[in-house]
Amino acid sequence: MKKIGIIGAMELEVEELKANLTDSTVTKKANMEFYEGKLNGADVVVVRSGIGKVNAALCVQILADLFNVTHIINTGIAGSLNAKLDIGDILVSNDAIHHDMDVTVFGYKPGEVPGFGFDAFKADKDMIDAAITACEKVNPDIHVLSGRVVSGDQFISDKAVKTRLIDLFHGDCAEMEGASIAHGAYLNGLPFVIIRAISDKADDSAEEDYPTFEKKAAKHSAKLVEEMVQHL
Repeated sequence: MKKIGIIGAMELEVEELKANLTDSTVTKKANMEFYEGKLNGADVVVVRSGIGKVNAALCVQILADLFNVTHIINTGIAGSLNAKLDIGDILVSNDAIHHDMDVTVFGYKPGEVPGFGFDAFKADKDMIDAAITACEKVNPDIHVLSGRVVSGDQFISDKAVKTRLIDLFHGDCAEMEGASIAHGAYLNGLPFVIIRAISDKADDSAEEDYPTFEKKAAKHSAKLVEEMVQHL
């Protein structure tokens, strides 16, 4: 039986999903609250992980160990690294990479975690397709693309840093949890997908744009997830 773990880093990224749960119970673990119930008829566990890669990885492991989830969806917001992604658009992950992992001195690729033999964690094809189909249905006016999520423990608001993430990692959006969720899902053998609504351009305007657009972006992402879980 399928049970879908849905992770958002911030409360605004999961509050609507939690409000729409039925038959829900709450379990507290590692300073996180796990809301288990049904969303549009699907068995889900919705949780706010907190911001950053360590919080995100811990959250995945708890979902795997304590709740026996079969799929992971990470919903939230991000800064655009792709000129084709404007504020309000949605990026569905093809894969995810740690932009702050650097063991290149030993011959590894930028972003590559030693011991894996690859630099990016690939999302599940069926979940990618389901996310795109759901977005086209519930957010018909919103542009949706699939691409690469790059993650690190920093908010990107500098053009030079943005350019580096594009040139070195070929990223389409930048945020702070996706690669760790992908990493944790991979280690536990769980299919995953990351969904990111674009809240800013990850450049010198990001500090100004982010507070303005974060709520609207998070709402679009949550709406997509609510539709998507019916089809997994």
